[in-house]
Amino acid sequence: MKTLVVLATSVLLLGVDPALATTPPRTVPACASLNQLQIPATALSLPTRGGRVTAAAVTSTVVSGQTIEHCQVDADLHPVDRSAPAIKMRIALPHGWNHKAMMFGGGGYNGTIPALTGNVPFAAADALAPLARRYAVFASDSGHQQGPVALPSLDGSFGVNDEAVRNFAAGDALKKTHDASLFLIQRAYGKRPAGTFFAGGSTGGREALIVVQRWPHAFDGVISGYPAWNNLAEVLHLGHLTQVLARPGAFPGPAKQTLVYDSVIAACDGLDGVADRVVSNQRGCHFDPRVLRCPDGADTGPTCLSDAQVGAVTAMSTPFRWPYRVASGETQYPGFPFLSGADMRTPFLGFGTTAPANPMPATSGYGMQYWDQWVKHFLTRDPAFNSLDLDPRRPGRWLDRISQLSTIQDRNNVDLRPFARSGGKLILLHGNADELVSHRSTNDYYERVRDLLGPQATRDFLRYYLVPGANHANFGAPAFAAGWDSLSALERWVSNGPSPVQPVVTDLTHDRTRPLCEYPAWPRYRTGDPDSASSFTCVTA
Repeated sequence: MKTLVVLATSVLLLGVDPALATTPPRTVPACASLNQLQIPATALSLPTRGGRVTAAAVTSTVVSGQTIEHCQVDADLHPVDRSAPAIKMRIALPHGWNHKAMMFGGGGYNGTIPALTGNVPFAAADALAPLARRYAVFASDSGHQQGPVALPSLDGSFGVNDEAVRNFAAGDALKKTHDASLFLIQRAYGKRPAGTFFAGGSTGGREALIVVQRWPHAFDGVISGYPAWNNLAEVLHLGHLTQVLARPGAFPGPAKQTLVYDSVIAACDGLDGVADRVVSNQRGCHFDPRVLRCPDGADTGPTCLSDAQVGAVTAMSTPFRWPYRVASGETQYPGFPFLSGADMRTPFLGFGTTAPANPMPATSGYGMQYWDQWVKHFLTRDPAFNSLDLDPRRPGRWLDRISQLSTIQDRNNVDLRPFARSGGKLILLHGNADELVSHRSTNDYYERVRDLLGPQATRDFLRYYLVPGANHANFGAPAFAAGWDSLSALERWVSNGPSPVQPVVTDLTHDRTRPLCEYPAWPRYRTGDPDSASSFTCVTA
């Protein structure tokens, strides 16, 4: 009897349900047994009051052209603070399970559960989604539910609760969801996954870097797309832009945004050796918006910029530095290239189509609305506060709160050696025409990792690819809609196969390909068909 007790205790310490310790593993989930199942608090490594499955049913859906039968499980994870919202999570447990698991990250302020039928960021058109590959796929709303807003990802009202803020911004909900999901996978199949992966873009890309930093043993392979990793630093920059764009006459309307974009293309398109409306050599692109100045600096129509509009365009592309210290140690946000922030094809993610105001219009830029929600709910916790009244350069009595939030929102621990030692692999992707999260910020993150670990040690577990012409999440009509089967590449790498070698990215809306160059390299045209990746070479100068 003593031996059995010791065995059960050891199994619990390993995170295995003793009742299943001798259960033969299976590839078809025991779905009915999960309904209304209690998830013990001891199954999670961060504090909760446990959880409960609220629904479990076998269903089928078409994913990547295949009909996938699976058990869909919904569950609530209960907060420690009873006034905080629950974490609502969902997991799809496929028949014919491949013994792997995939967690998806969210977007914006989250508040909804990502579609488990979706794919990884910048996926190739013919790349099977994880559920179609028979991954067990799971995700959560990150610990709050969006309210009655026009765009769910722009509801920051949960920011009035400390536990909800930590669940979202510090990533606590990620680990809680991970642990609960692995508990349910074990219950359903009789064993834990042989490999666990994470993929996300934007906020989900930030979440991908959080799990790598905070829980280096939790995931074997991670894909981080266009990550908003220094979230508070970007918020301060967006607040500065909001104030600039709200000045009388400063907002460049859609026609003027198009003017700036077309002018940048005309000046910089050929610097990579071919005119294709994709600027690959962005470091060589030097554009001064003053060349578009109207006579005498007055606004005389859509063919030029007033002095105030030149100032607004310049503020978008210039690093924003704040003259005070914050606890995270961040000191600036690098700004956006002209190519991205003034792209008429996706104005909503850049300047917007109308100037910021109070109340904040739904037609203002996404970033300006994000700032407004953050000021109202995270910073001042006063929904009636006018966000235009707060100057991020001189925050006054709000400085201490900004500093406190910086330690939660800016996950700037770039010592990824524990993740590397665990055998983890990380693929980092960003488009150089991203109009919502600056690729310059991701460049900075990668350079910090490389400077700390060294080039070769970094390359042993991390690849960073900057995609020319790609914007935020292939939103709207980007110059280059990036598509690459990064998940297959990551699977091979994680299983001790080859690392990604000379990958090729496809433009999903145009019949052309380009080499994916490891940062800081970019594709220069040599000779041959300009729509073929083989006609380009990766260079750094």
